[in-house]
Amino acid sequence: MEEIAIVGGGVGALTTALLLSRHGGKVTIYEKSDKLGGRLAFESNGRYQIDQGPTIVLLPEMILGIMEEAGIERSRIPLVECHPLYRIHYADGTVLHKWRDTEKQVEEIERLFPGEGAGYRRYLRDMEGNFKQGKKAFLDRPFLRKKEFYTFRNLSLLTKLKAYTSVRQLARQYFRNERLADAFSLQTLYIGGAPFESPALYSLLPYAEHAFGVWYVKGGYASLVSIMEEELKLRGVAINLNTSVQELVIEGKSCRGVKTDKGITYHDAVVYNGDFPGLAPLLPEDKRPASKTYKPSSGCLLVYLGLKQRWPEAAAHQFFLPESLQKGLQQIFLEDRIPSDPSFYLFNPVAIDESAAPEGESVMYVLIPVPPVGQVNWQEEQQDVVNHVLAEAERRGFPGLRDAISWMRIRTPQDAQADGLYLGGSFGIAPTLGQSAVYRPQIVPYAINRLYAVGASVHPGAGIPIVMQGAKLLADHLLKEESLWTSQPV
Repeated sequence: MEEIAIVGGGVGALTTALLLSRHGGKVTIYEKSDKLGGRLAFESNGRYQIDQGPTIVLLPEMILGIMEEAGIERSRIPLVECHPLYRIHYADGTVLHKWRDTEKQVEEIERLFPGEGAGYRRYLRDMEGNFKQGKKAFLDRPFLRKKEFYTFRNLSLLTKLKAYTSVRQLARQYFRNERLADAFSLQTLYIGGAPFESPALYSLLPYAEHAFGVWYVKGGYASLVSIMEEELKLRGVAINLNTSVQELVIEGKSCRGVKTDKGITYHDAVVYNGDFPGLAPLLPEDKRPASKTYKPSSGCLLVYLGLKQRWPEAAAHQFFLPESLQKGLQQIFLEDRIPSDPSFYLFNPVAIDESAAPEGESVMYVLIPVPPVGQVNWQEEQQDVVNHVLAEAERRGFPGLRDAISWMRIRTPQDAQADGLYLGGSFGIAPTLGQSAVYRPQIVPYAINRLYAVGASVHPGAGIPIVMQGAKLLADHLLKEESLWTSQPV
């Protein structure tokens, strides 16, 4: 096994390092910050601690299976299923509960939207086959050459999946009611895409919730990082924190190492694990590919709260929607501005894990979808948006919320950009048709031997389990197809 450097210490890097090191590979990680994890991190003031980034755990079998393959037993990852999956609060006071149980979900839909239950059954039936085929064709393999994507089978499947339509348009084929269509298309926001811009291939996301459940990692999603880091250290993986890679060393047609403030270190191969648009600037000028502009994912205005009380009736995950979700999303994705009436997601972990906060207290996380870095002046606008959203959360579900606040921290897209996220987008590049599947950066990104990429902006895409799947694709490529190491992608 050759010696590999990984630039960046996010979950894609950690998963790749675990998979390779289990096969005896020598791995060195270079991370510019003082901790590993990337988007998987905690926000804390000492008394309160809550996930800083991802909170909703989807596709648990994918996570557990990859971790097991990497040598971490399932028992070390304490997953708890959420019942309900979450609640959706509509502007008129209607509350829709999402359930994994089919009959329970049909009953809930019929209670609120009479006559729509049959559409939900048809949705599940159609999507079950689509998910199995779509996962095998598009999530379980890389596309190192375009001809590997443009096969008759794939093109037929894309037609069956109606990838030429959007997630929003597909939902409308099953649900007549606009609000119900919202409930089965808003999930593209999990990966920073607009329901009306993301191709219907991403309808596998809302289906996966009902097929496999929504889960919570006890202790917080970011607790996976300490488990992975501990295992890597036991295996002798070198972890260099506070070490920024300034340039990749390219000799001839191959990547041979990294240059940091400590000098040049040679390796047999290099894996890049930052947001993909940050890779090209690390190459010597004469080796950089033609410049390409990527569309960033949406940003997030995040509010972290420590509170002096609990709300026993509240669910762990809740969405609060405005009168018109589509209008608000158009303001974000098409007009590059904060919605006049924003939607938001609220995470209340004490509902499922009493130990998530001191006894009798709560921690919460409020996520407001917003544009990435661009036209918004965050210093001027953030407080008004936060005040509006907290007032709405108090009015619609958490009475006394604002008076109970004892700690608050706000994180804007500008903060995300400062941490290395592309243009402050929280989920890598956007999941548009032109940036998905074969059109997304691949694990072998350029015609440079021994240079690889993994992460949210690389195929198969964003979301913790999907990034881990991308790491598995890369590790499999390195372990099983070493003959490709000296060939160039077409």
